[in-house]
Amino acid sequence: MSFLSHFRAEELGQFLTLVQQSLRVRRHVDLFKWLQGDVQLFLPHGVMIAAWGDFSLGPSWFDVVSPLPGARTDRLCETEVSPFLKRLFDHWLSLGRHPYAIELKDEMFSPPPHTTGGLKECVREMSSALVHGIKDERGRHDCLYVVLGTEVLMNPASREALEVLLPYVDTALRQVTPLPGKHTAKSEAAEASLDLDGLGLSPREREILDWVRNGKTNQEIGMILDISAFTVKNHLRRIFQKLNVMNRAQAVATFEKLARTVRT
Repeated sequence: MSFLSHFRAEELGQFLTLVQQSLRVRRHVDLFKWLQGDVQLFLPHGVMIAAWGDFSLGPSWFDVVSPLPGARTDRLCETEVSPFLKRLFDHWLSLGRHPYAIELKDEMFSPPPHTTGGLKECVREMSSALVHGIKDERGRHDCLYVVLGTEVLMNPASREALEVLLPYVDTALRQVTPLPGKHTAKSEAAEASLDLDGLGLSPREREILDWVRNGKTNQEIGMILDISAFTVKNHLRRIFQKLNVMNRAQAVATFEKLARTVRT
């Protein structure tokens, strides 16, 4: 790709270091330092919004990484940010899943007119945005990344940079446990459905089963929860025993059947 072919030896070394650093991200503070560190050399930005979930229903989770005082995840309002992010995601799909740049004054990007709190702070003093995503065909757990910054993001080179960097950004994010309270009402409802009496599942087992329901592999679940794939496998074995099933598909089907029974 031309983004890499233009690098000098020193820049290539910096990029390889950046890639290696992404594999060591484990905490939210690590993610913040990484994005505000060497990533800025290749993709200068002030705010990054990450959202993930089934976008046909609206994103279930979102997070903001920014040094700006008011740009914080816990200040985002779901009723404002969820339709806003879904609109950007749908436009990304319409472009064949290619990254795109957009000026914040563009009507398609504009947040709701009465936007307050975190979303307003995210766009304050920003003039443009880059949008790219990752479509999860297997688990319907899609990811959208919105990078906010100055007019430099409108350059084709910035789109190329985001396209090359995004797999590493996504890997880093998947290794970080979401901060408490950083999910929408949809995910809260999903978690509430897991908290059913009589199943005998521990909180960790319910958490793992929820990720299984979202199509995640043992290795992916281990990265998300910061445990080994072997530990995930052991938890699943106990889940199968408690639900009296033989495999993951049966566990999900049995759980959802029991959940419907409890709700009715």
